[in-house]
Amino acid sequence: MQTVLVTGGAGYVGAHCCLALAEAGFQPVVFDNLSNGHREHVQWGALEVGDIRDAARLDAVFAAHAPIAVLHFAARIEVGESVKNPGAFFDNNVGGAITLIEAARRAGVNAMVFSSTCATFGDPVTLPMNESHPQSPLNPYGRSKLMVEQALADYDRYVGFKSVVMRYFNAAGADPKGRIGELHEPETHAIPVAIQVALGQRPHFTIFGDDYDTRDGTAIRDYVHVLDLADAHVTALKRLLAGGSSETFNLGAGTGTTVRELVDGVVHATGRPLPLQMAPRRAGDAPVLVADNTKARQMLGWAPSRDLNVILSSAWRWHGSRVSSDR
Repeated sequence: MQTVLVTGGAGYVGAHCCLALAEAGFQPVVFDNLSNGHREHVQWGALEVGDIRDAARLDAVFAAHAPIAVLHFAARIEVGESVKNPGAFFDNNVGGAITLIEAARRAGVNAMVFSSTCATFGDPVTLPMNESHPQSPLNPYGRSKLMVEQALADYDRYVGFKSVVMRYFNAAGADPKGRIGELHEPETHAIPVAIQVALGQRPHFTIFGDDYDTRDGTAIRDYVHVLDLADAHVTALKRLLAGGSSETFNLGAGTGTTVRELVDGVVHATGRPLPLQMAPRRAGDAPVLVADNTKARQMLGWAPSRDLNVILSSAWRWHGSRVSSDR
């Protein structure tokens, strides 16, 4: 069985990718410092606790497990925190990525799938957004991811280190069997926040801005099921291992959901009311963010198979089961 090193594999997307790797016949090994990840989400392989900025620790893990490739998810992701403390994001996200790439190269590993983000684009110039959309990040988080993308392009160009860059739009949902799901501390993502309101863990759900030029005045986002993302990673990995070129893909459903539509969906999925609070627009929030996933469809044969109803119902089951188990 071929081993794949998954940095950040105890986190939300990383853990679901470990599940998909295992189902595809790979052996994931998780490397995570557990600052944002959760030990209980490591269910499909070994856990090696460590920091991606620790070259010696990485060398030891590469030597012990001999992976054939790396899936790199480990990063700081809180946009607001990146504005307050940009140095920490550049240190971890950029410095850590370079340390990881160099450790992989020392170990003779020449393939990486990198978790990036649509935040590298900034405000949309054209919609839907394809891979050639201008990149002008609005915050240090997005800029840190763009810097790694640029570094990977140079590693390919000058030393032949191959990579696939995956730019996510809004990852959402959970494993339908309830083994793992979305768990951030503190939680800021719209769907789990709304579900927490439905569970009575928060007093209300806040809609930031209802005066956008959209069909109901609220912002539009592109939600893609986390297991659809995981499927894309496995397909991209197989392509790299078969000698494929370095590429970049936008991963989204290709359709947009307004905040009000999302609220209605959560009410339908949970069968519970969702108290709302209106607030002004947040600085830096784009009116519409929707992916053009044509390239992923054409080159990877990938298309999301789980719609918003599946996203919301799987998320509700997972969060509800956690509440039941805590009682």
